[in-house]
Amino acid sequence: MNQLISKDSWQYREVNRRAPSLPTLSNALIELVDAGYPVMAGTADLQYSNGLNEFARRFPERFVQFGISEQNMVSAAAGMATTGVIPYVATFASFLALLCCEQIRMDVAYCKQPVRLIGHHTGISLGFYGTSHHATEDIAITRSIANLAVVSTADGPALAAALKATVDYPLPIYFRIHRGHDPVVYENGVEFELGKAVTHGIGSEVTIIAAGYPVHGAKKAMEELNAAGHSVGLIDMHSIKPLDEEAIIEASARSRIILTVEEHNVLGGLGGAVAEVLAERGKGARLVRHGIKDEYSLIAPPTHLYRHYRLDADGIRAVVLENIEGAAR
Repeated sequence: MNQLISKDSWQYREVNRRAPSLPTLSNALIELVDAGYPVMAGTADLQYSNGLNEFARRFPERFVQFGISEQNMVSAAAGMATTGVIPYVATFASFLALLCCEQIRMDVAYCKQPVRLIGHHTGISLGFYGTSHHATEDIAITRSIANLAVVSTADGPALAAALKATVDYPLPIYFRIHRGHDPVVYENGVEFELGKAVTHGIGSEVTIIAAGYPVHGAKKAMEELNAAGHSVGLIDMHSIKPLDEEAIIEASARSRIILTVEEHNVLGGLGGAVAEVLAERGKGARLVRHGIKDEYSLIAPPTHLYRHYRLDADGIRAVVLENIEGAAR
């Protein structure tokens, strides 16, 4: 197959970068089991898409293959949690957050069960699979559910840190992760604390607040803009709920513009969460929400979609410059 696909094509890049990073989720859970935690894992027929096949190989007695029955998986995970185990259940984010919303709300969150909900292939990362598989509403849904924390990690090291840091958290968590082969932001690892952002600097002109996959592009854009003489900062808001309000307030006091960047509808997502804080406690910075503008995302290769929606480094840099120039006029 690889010989038939140009090395410059998106198909070649997708096929050849998929396998090496898939075990991130699985390896973190294996480490938790080895450390003595009562971890169980389950998936809805996607153990090869999310890498849990390795966990299943190591601990078959701790793994449940639910088949294509996502709602049943979530309810069963809630039941498992009542027995003292910590269930981690994973499927496509579009199915987990949308299809299973009632089960998450009533069986998991209302009952305060410590279930870990892993929504993978978030945003527009499934490309040609189309609207049914694109998850651009999941932050809005999950952050509106009481008792449910929402985490969106930028890369594999951040995911591993988040899973380990929250293993003892007594309430449920929705983890929003990408395709498992995300570009690395934190090569040397990162400290994760629920409710605490990672601040890469606050710019006097613009501070970008991003979460998940766009953090990599935002960081690259920040570095290029600062090298060109601008003052741009970046906050990785990997904990979307609880939200690091103090980081937002500090940025609003020192920056002219706050730019939120998300692979999600601009309504109800990260931008909405930041807007709520700024409306109540903001210090005067202008907010710009950048993401998908309240539409069903197009169907195309992921690389093309990121370019179209300006969620890659070049696109984010262009959006920052447009707003700097607009503020100067």
